[in-house]
Amino acid sequence: MRISTAALAVVFAITVALAAPVPEYNDAARNFWSFKKPVRTEAPSFTTATERGWVRTPIDAFVLAKLREIDLEPAAPASRESLIRRAYFDVIGLPPTTAEVADFAADSSPEAWTKVVDRLLASKHFGERWGQHWLDLVRYAETEGFEYDRYLPGLWRFRDYVIDSFNDDKPFDQFVREQLAGDELSEGDPLEPQNQPLHIAAGFHRLGAVRRNAGNQEVASSRNEILTERTDMVGAAFLGLTVGCARCHDHRFDPIKQRDYYQLQAFVAATEENDIPLEKDGLSPADWRAETKKLRAELKKMRGQLELSEPAEQAKIREKYAKLEAQLPEPPATLSSTKNDYENRTVIHRLNRGEWTNKGELLDMRPLGVLLPENAATTAADTRNPRTILAYWLSDPEHPLTARVAVNRVWSAYFGQGIVNTPNDFGNMGGRPSHPELLDWLATELIDKGWRMKAIHRLILTSNAYLQASKNPAYGEHGMAKDADNRLLWHGPTRRLSAEELRDAMLSVSGKLNPALGGRSVIIPVEEELVNGLYDPTQWQVTADPDEHYRRSVYLIAKRNLRLPFMEVFDQPAAQTSCSRREASTHAPQSLELLNGRISNELAGHFAARIEREAGGDRQLQVERAYLLAVGRMPTEQETRLGVGFLKGQALREFALAVFNLNSFLYLN
Repeated sequence: MRISTAALAVVFAITVALAAPVPEYNDAARNFWSFKKPVRTEAPSFTTATERGWVRTPIDAFVLAKLREIDLEPAAPASRESLIRRAYFDVIGLPPTTAEVADFAADSSPEAWTKVVDRLLASKHFGERWGQHWLDLVRYAETEGFEYDRYLPGLWRFRDYVIDSFNDDKPFDQFVREQLAGDELSEGDPLEPQNQPLHIAAGFHRLGAVRRNAGNQEVASSRNEILTERTDMVGAAFLGLTVGCARCHDHRFDPIKQRDYYQLQAFVAATEENDIPLEKDGLSPADWRAETKKLRAELKKMRGQLELSEPAEQAKIREKYAKLEAQLPEPPATLSSTKNDYENRTVIHRLNRGEWTNKGELLDMRPLGVLLPENAATTAADTRNPRTILAYWLSDPEHPLTARVAVNRVWSAYFGQGIVNTPNDFGNMGGRPSHPELLDWLATELIDKGWRMKAIHRLILTSNAYLQASKNPAYGEHGMAKDADNRLLWHGPTRRLSAEELRDAMLSVSGKLNPALGGRSVIIPVEEELVNGLYDPTQWQVTADPDEHYRRSVYLIAKRNLRLPFMEVFDQPAAQTSCSRREASTHAPQSLELLNGRISNELAGHFAARIEREAGGDRQLQVERAYLLAVGRMPTEQETRLGVGFLKGQALREFALAVFNLNSFLYLN
């Protein structure tokens, strides 16, 4: 049997990795760049008037200094139409209105751009856009995945907690503490108004997939998987480290020992699920599941009868099915949270090869050793409020990683890649910072500003680095030779809209967007075959109010076993693992979904109606209005000619659908 060169390379890489010496807590390990506290350096200074004029913020000084090192110049500013569209999607995830574009284009005052930035940062839609980044990171979903994909009726409140936290500019250190230990920080009745948000935040520990259909797996194995999920997420989201690689053996590349992993896991060893009813007389989550289980069993039997019955009988069965389905009780008002059960705390051992049946030494709690002083003591495993201890360690201003990781995520969302281009891996196998001094400056700035993130957003948005056009023709060939990936920012980014942004943009320009904030998640209609493919099709009960179907995409139900085809083909993550950065793939099903899909075709009809309503019957005016609404600018001469020609032989609805397929609608420059 022949073995390919690629396969041999993989085998060689694995062999080298397994043979690699285990990193120790020596000086070299402790002095690795990301394990040292950020040090603030002064922004570079410049001598020429041109250079000094380009530096609007300290960010620009660090960026320009790096460009000077490789003999590159920054790009010219983007056009006003491109810039405002870029900022609106980056900050609130929605397109600007035609009036907002016109007002900005006409405002020649020096404060024109800062006024736009401040308005966007104050918008209630800011949290919807930036909350989605955090929900991706912590693999938020409202169902548990695997075969049963059990629904957690109160977990949507965590989504609203995140959105509200971003809108309120909650200090990031507080945001960290509330998610890790909100239930421990709460004092008194969890239903008291001041305590509810803390218990909702602690739902962070409920976000991972849970295997309920144990099969031949014993309960202890499932518990071990739950603790693994929770431990790995602490490492990825807050530390930006691949701590999960130390579950089965010492980390092969970073100074994280296997005992470090399980000592970190000990902080969550007492953590258990806690579903808190909000209505004293209502169904508890357990009673609701028992009640719906009986009805769903009947419904499942009837679906079987429907498949086997004659056409004459099917109408009667469908009518009976609809009546029974209407009897399914509404999910109870619940807080899906966590609590500590100290009496039944999981005793943490170092597990040989990560197998729960192969227990090694008994362990207490301790954060990662490489980030602690030599011979740092452990904390007794039965210590009360263990996650509070962990949360305060992570949110300490002296911590070398937390602030760095956080500001790098913000940078990555604005520029398409982070200063460290592996946002969840600040270890040896991760990328090295393109601008290390800038990263440290931003991290210390975040702490100096009381951990308020909007100050970092404003700095980025008002920098000339952000304002650059996406093309730099004067330095194209030279720039590609020096920095093909644009790590040093010699031009602005180009990116395709995310799945949520695309759907929300279609809703917005068609005039159908329902801008309501918060509340229970929405289930919209999908193809029947998708629902029938579920273990239990009654899990997909379409929201009765049709106006709710036009809510923003962040409010659509996040169900692990059924993603909307539109969202899936445009790279919405599956919520199985942490997604630190959205990918932007290009493949044929995207075109098929845009041209033939349920969402795009329905909204194209509404878009066409709006165009006709606002532009009348004149074809040229219709083309111009469509472009202004969809892409924020007037069409070019060629675009106008092609659009008018298209409308001579096709319906306005088909033209509206074609506009949804334009690169200038799908992409930001």
